[in-house]
Amino acid sequence: MGSIDWIILVGTLSLIVFYGLWKNRSHNNINEYLKGGNQARWWTVGLSVMATQASAITFLSTPGQAYHDGMGFVQFYFGLPFAMVVICLFFIPIYHNLKVYTAYEYLETRFDIRVRTLTSILFLIQRGLAAGITIYAPAIIMSIVIGWDLKLMVALVGGIVIFYTLLGGTKTVNITQKQQMSVILIGIIVAFGYIIHLFPKEISFSDALEIAGKAGKLKVLDFSLDLNSRYTIWSGLTGGFFLALSYFGTDQSQVQRYLSGKSLKESQIGLIMNGILKIPLQFFILLIGVMVFVFYQLEYAPINFNPKAISALKNSSVSNQYNQLETENYKTQKDIKHELIYGNDQKKILYLREKESLQRKKVKNLIKNNFSKIESNDKDFVFISFILTNLPKGLIGLLIAVIFSAAMSSTASELNSLAATSTIDLYKRNIEDKSEIHYVNVSKFFTLFWGLIAILFASFGNLFENLIQLVNIIGSLFYGTILGIFLTAIFIKQIKGKAVFWSSIVSEVIILILFIKNVVSFLWLNLIGTLLTISIGLIIQKILNDK
Repeated sequence: MGSIDWIILVGTLSLIVFYGLWKNRSHNNINEYLKGGNQARWWTVGLSVMATQASAITFLSTPGQAYHDGMGFVQFYFGLPFAMVVICLFFIPIYHNLKVYTAYEYLETRFDIRVRTLTSILFLIQRGLAAGITIYAPAIIMSIVIGWDLKLMVALVGGIVIFYTLLGGTKTVNITQKQQMSVILIGIIVAFGYIIHLFPKEISFSDALEIAGKAGKLKVLDFSLDLNSRYTIWSGLTGGFFLALSYFGTDQSQVQRYLSGKSLKESQIGLIMNGILKIPLQFFILLIGVMVFVFYQLEYAPINFNPKAISALKNSSVSNQYNQLETENYKTQKDIKHELIYGNDQKKILYLREKESLQRKKVKNLIKNNFSKIESNDKDFVFISFILTNLPKGLIGLLIAVIFSAAMSSTASELNSLAATSTIDLYKRNIEDKSEIHYVNVSKFFTLFWGLIAILFASFGNLFENLIQLVNIIGSLFYGTILGIFLTAIFIKQIKGKAVFWSSIVSEVIILILFIKNVVSFLWLNLIGTLLTISIGLIIQKILNDK
C-alpha cells in the first residue's frame, strides 16, 4: 500500500466515524440511546439493514466462493424477499404497537419471563460469537496478506467500533452505516469496472461471460433434491427463507435497525428496500468473483492465494516438491490461456482445468501435511490478493476502506444489539426504578463488555472452510429454535409459556446433535429447528392440558 492508499483509507474511515458522532453527541434517555429517538427515515433504515448484513466477510469471502464454486451461492438468498413480506405484515406491527426496545420483550407479554430470558440468552450466545468472527475475518486476512500484526488488527477494528458505538448509540450506528454503505457500493462498482479494464484487448465482457459459462461458473440454479447439497433452489427457498425470517425478524441486530424508524411505515418500507436490493447486490458481488476467475484464466494465478502458506512451503524441506508443482502449474495455465484466446477445443480446456485443479490440490495437501496451523484453503484470500496485486494505487486504499467499512458497520450493529438485549432483557427487567441516565450508562458498559468479548474471541479465532459459511452455520444452529418460538407466539395461541420453553430446549439439543453428526446441510437446520420447536411445543401443551 502506498501513501495515497493510506490517505484514502484513514481519511474515509475517520470522516465516517466523526461525522456520525457529530450528528449524535448526547443522550438524555434510553430511547435516544437504543432507538435513536425514532427519527430514522426509510432509506436510513434500509441502508442500515443492508450494512448490518454486509459484513467484511461478504466482500472477502463471497468473491472467493464464486471464484471456486461459481454463482450458485446466490440461491441462499432466494427466500429473503418472501421473509421480508412476512416480517412487514406480522412482526413489525407487533413490535411497534408494543413500543418495545428488543424483540424479546414481546415474548414475556405473550408467554412468560422464562421464555424471554431463554431466547435472549440464545441470541447473546449466537450474536456474541458472530461479533468475534466479523472482527476476526478482515483482521486475519489483512494481517497475512499485508503483514500487519493480527492482534493489533483485531484491537484496531474492535477498538474503533467500540469507541463510536459506545459514545453514539443507535443513531450514530445508523448514520455511519449509511455512509459506510455508500463507500461499499462505490467501491465494488469501481472494482468491477477495473477488472473488466484489465482483460486483454481481444477479450470483451461478453467473451468473459462465455469463458465463465463454459467453466460452469455461471450456473445459478441447482434443482437437486440432495439434502447434503449446500446450495440448491430448494434449500434457498426453504432453509434460506427461515434463516432470513429469523435473522431479520428476531435477531436484535436487525430488529434494532428498524425499531429506530420514524414510523411503522418507514420501518416497513426500509425492510422491503432490503428485500428488493439484496439479491441483485449479492449477485453482483459473486459476479465480481467470477470475473476475477476469468482474469486468472488469462493471467498467471498463484497456485495458492494464501501468501503465508506459500512462504512457508518455499522455506521448508518440501520446497523442491512445491517448486516443481508451481512450474507445472504455470505451464498448465499458459496452455489454458493460449487455448481460450487462440483455440476453442473445449475438451482440451476441460482437461487442462482438471490438471490445474489437481496441481492446486497437491499444494493444499503439502500445506496440510507439513503445516497444520496454516490454512490451506485459500477461498478467503482470492479477492484481497487480487486487489493488492493488480489494482492501482488509490483504488487499493478505496477497496481496503470498503472491507473495513463493512467490518465496522456489521460489528457496530452487533455490539449495539448485544448491549440493548443485555440492558433491557436481563438488567432492566430485574433492576427497576433507576434513572434514564443510569440505564444509558449501563448500555454503554455492556457495549464495552461485549466489544471486549468479541475482541478476545477474535484473538483466538481460526479460519474455516469459508468465513461467510461459518457465520451462516453459527446462525443456523440457533435461528431455527428462536424463530419457532416467535412463530408460536404470533400464530399458535394454544401453546403457552411452559410448553414452548421446554420445546425450545429440546429442539436446540436436537439441532446441535444433527450438526455434530453432519446429518444434513446447515441451511436445513433452520427449517428443522423451527418445525421441532413448534411440533414439540404442541405435544407438550397437549400433555399438560390432559393432566
